Amino acid sequence: MLLRRAVAGDELAVAKVHVGSWQAAYRGLLPESYLARLDPVERAERYTFAAEGPDSPLTTVAVEDATICGFTTLGPARDADAEGVGELYAIYVDPSWRGRGVGRALIGEARRLLVGRGHAEAVLWVLAGNSRAEGFYRSDGWCPDGTARREKIGAGWHPDGAVVVDELRYRRTLP
Repeated sequence: MLLRRAVAGDELAVAKVHVGSWQAAYRGLLPESYLARLDPVERAERYTFAAEGPDSPLTTVAVEDATICGFTTLGPARDADAEGVGELYAIYVDPSWRGRGVGRALIGEARRLLVGRGHAEAVLWVLAGNSRAEGFYRSDGWCPDGTARREKIGAGWHPDGAVVVDELRYRRTLP
């Protein structure tokens, strides 16, 4: 498996992984009508993989046999109480690739890249009730830090409007 930075032209393949992952992982956690209307083409239009700089989001893709099978996006933490901390904004693996080490490889690379950007600590947000993701993060050394939030997702871009979700923040020290 090859891990590389996402480049222009990867948008639709990354969006297909993103949407497919949401539809599989969030079934029962988000309304089915919301998940069914997620559109990879629409999502791809929102990606900007050409941004440069230490504060720009960085997306890494996992590629096997010329197929993008997972990705991570990271950058500086966006929370006011986490200044100087890195954040794993997203990690998704195509459902057909789960259990093959793609997620482990991606999260390891994300940690390495966050350290390379000067972060000694990182956070991520997980949808409350997503026990599969919580178990994955815990097995990689992430722990809930006691911070929770209620977020609106989909406002302004999803045809069914926004969905309100509860999220939990996880944190870990980076090597």
